[in-house]
Amino acid sequence: MADITEPDRPTSDAGSRSEKKTRHTKAGRAFGGKGMHRRGFLGGMAGVGLGAVAGAGGAFSLLAEAGRNRASAATATATLTVPDLLEGTTSDGTTTFTLEAKTGTAEVLSGVTSDTMGYNQSFLGPTMKWTKGDTVLLDITNSLGEDTTVHFHGAHVPAKMDGGPQVAFADGKTWSPTFTVKDDAKTLWYHPHALGTTAKQAVHGLAGMIIVEDDSTASSNLPSTYGTDDIPLIFQSLATDSGGDIKYNLTGYLSSGLSFPLLLNGTNVDDTTLTFTATKTRTRFRCLNASPSDIITIQRGDGGTLHQIATDQGYLTAAAEVTSIRLVAGARAEFVLDLSDAVTLQAVVTTGWVRGGSGTYDVLAVTASGTDTPDDLPSSLNTIDRYDTGDFTARTITLGQNGTTMTINGSAGTSMSSMAMISTTLGAKEIWTIKNNTQLEHSFHLHDVPYQLVSVNGEDPTGVDLGWFDTYEVVGGGSIEIAMEFTDFADDTYMYMLHCHLLQHEDEGMMASLMVTES
Repeated sequence: MADITEPDRPTSDAGSRSEKKTRHTKAGRAFGGKGMHRRGFLGGMAGVGLGAVAGAGGAFSLLAEAGRNRASAATATATLTVPDLLEGTTSDGTTTFTLEAKTGTAEVLSGVTSDTMGYNQSFLGPTMKWTKGDTVLLDITNSLGEDTTVHFHGAHVPAKMDGGPQVAFADGKTWSPTFTVKDDAKTLWYHPHALGTTAKQAVHGLAGMIIVEDDSTASSNLPSTYGTDDIPLIFQSLATDSGGDIKYNLTGYLSSGLSFPLLLNGTNVDDTTLTFTATKTRTRFRCLNASPSDIITIQRGDGGTLHQIATDQGYLTAAAEVTSIRLVAGARAEFVLDLSDAVTLQAVVTTGWVRGGSGTYDVLAVTASGTDTPDDLPSSLNTIDRYDTGDFTARTITLGQNGTTMTINGSAGTSMSSMAMISTTLGAKEIWTIKNNTQLEHSFHLHDVPYQLVSVNGEDPTGVDLGWFDTYEVVGGGSIEIAMEFTDFADDTYMYMLHCHLLQHEDEGMMASLMVTES
């Protein structure tokens, strides 16, 4: 089986090669201090194998200045746009949210109009708030002119309501999933998930955030006023030509003359630093990497620390003091800042695929104007009982490739009938080894239930990696072990998915189905 390597780039991309060095430098420097973990260093070498990573460390310090130069290049400011909060209508104990997937136009490359897609608007979508224990109904109308689905990424819902490719619906149709919210407080998101069109539709703007609230002590002691001290940050590193045509597949990404703009909440931040005035001393930020493939690392411009409070699947046991937060495609994290002075947040972009964004950007200048004095952060946020996996059922999930076709367990999941299927039963406890037999970066996402990391490239997880995840990085030639328990939902017709969340890899076949049936 041949590995795909990054193709030779056109001569017009010479500058991007220089920026690629900057990218590696900045990612390495960001994880050099307090809060460092293995995946921060390893993933900074996106798309390369473990052997290459082992010998790379000495080059990082030589390139640090180039990384800083890019961050200082912003020439303008604009106010951060906070996505609208979608109001639901409650009747007979059910809260209904109405969404329309539609086409439109927006500026992805500054000054250039692109054809885009969005939910209820031209680009991106509103934020939904769900409350644990509530019943929700979503009336979602497709006005795209092609089939689509809407997947509730990270949500623990019945397979029939999960929004996978089995429930794709046509233009002009409305899909109305309903379920009781079983998730604890966390940050989720929603996006398309039809076969072969996920990358196309997502990069054109079909993405939005979901905030799940609960009545836990931690939630009551953390900022929660949306748009005031609870702020969504949706990052997208995209690819577009000079005419604004957004690229989403291998042919598009290998065309000449491309730019790789970085967007924050739908605004291009290549040369613009967005501003936000914090009216509360303590502010919570919910970060989502909605990029199709690139990796986003968030850090402070002054090298200070962030207090990370949550991973993909909810609160950590306690706030963790970190110098950076690394998000592969599809991942989320939450942190808080206690603001006595202004803070600039930076995003370090690392190419995750054959080509992509790179460099360090000053993305958000936060001005401190709060006069309140918040209580100390809670000493305990959550109880996470670590699995004893001694009697768990073991599986190996192999990520592979055959030319430009991506596979899981040897099968290319480009149709429901061709993809590999994992069968399990309600109540099963399992430990999976996710083995990357390619030299490419992958972002492993599991639908239905959260998982714990048991090992990362043969080493025990530490720090924030002891939290709950649904999306995690698997470097070229590497592996992770994850453990999970299949609870609540069984179905003998509808399946969940497991796949790489580099959306191009998903569309190219790196997806399998998961059938959970009654025991």
